[in-house]
Amino acid sequence: MLEHNIDVVRDKATASEAELKRMEEQQLKDLKIKNYLYQAIDREILDTILNDETSKDIWESMKQKFQGSTRVKRAQLQALRKEFETLQMKEGESVNSYFGRTLKIAKSMKVVGECMEESVITAKILRFMTTKFNYVVCSIEESNNMNTMTIDELQSSLLVHEQRMTCLVEEEQVMQTIFDEKNGRGR
Repeated sequence: MLEHNIDVVRDKATASEAELKRMEEQQLKDLKIKNYLYQAIDREILDTILNDETSKDIWESMKQKFQGSTRVKRAQLQALRKEFETLQMKEGESVNSYFGRTLKIAKSMKVVGECMEESVITAKILRFMTTKFNYVVCSIEESNNMNTMTIDELQSSLLVHEQRMTCLVEEEQVMQTIFDEKNGRGR
């Protein structure tokens, strides 16, 4: 992060041209970094750091808030574990959305010190798919070694099945519409 050298030149009148230029460059860098940090930080947290003068102050404040002590990390990990354990696919949710939610929690757990094997994540995902995927889950479990299957392989397999199910539903809807129109039930 940017050093706290901005106040090195205290009196602009006695500073050399090179010192003034360096000071302006450092101030510009600091402003750019502050801008990036402000864009990346949640709105609620932003209010708590607006009084910080430099990007270094903001960075230190954010480190304190989010890395915190061991006790804070432990509490965060417990909350994430609970969220991971209770996570399940919602009715009507897409495979990509479910994977996204699951992997986001797994990555957050990794940030605070819990490294989870892919096999644990794939087993979790399969266990909590909606019932419309039951036959697909059984098929995947029977035809693959679940200890070596990657998350990407699982996701692509489930996406193929999801697309097929979507096509079947659309075909059924078209057939029902045609049937209704032939029998005078349409409109």
